[in-house]
Amino acid sequence: MISLFLLVLAMALVTYIPRLVPLLWLRDLKLPPFVKRFLLFTPYAVLASLIFPGILQATTSLTSALVGGAVAASLAFLRVNLMLVVIGGIAGVYLVETFL
Repeated sequence: MISLFLLVLAMALVTYIPRLVPLLWLRDLKLPPFVKRFLLFTPYAVLASLIFPGILQATTSLTSALVGGAVAASLAFLRVNLMLVVIGGIAGVYLVETFL
């Protein structure tokens, strides 16, 4: 039981330290406006790179996967409720799989 606790503690430190060090050392660093703007878009790019391969592998048909992803992206662009975005994506895949 102690070894499990030590393992969890070690994993917490390994996760926390790489986040803490730049925060402490780079606190007073002034970034150029271009770099600040670039860093603002980084989370969106990472999210897209994580989601897009999952969309392509979600179904056996590439067409239905792309249609479902397009429907979900369109609804998200219109700022529809997240639950409706998911349901719309599923409905898009279902309709394409049913009628094609």
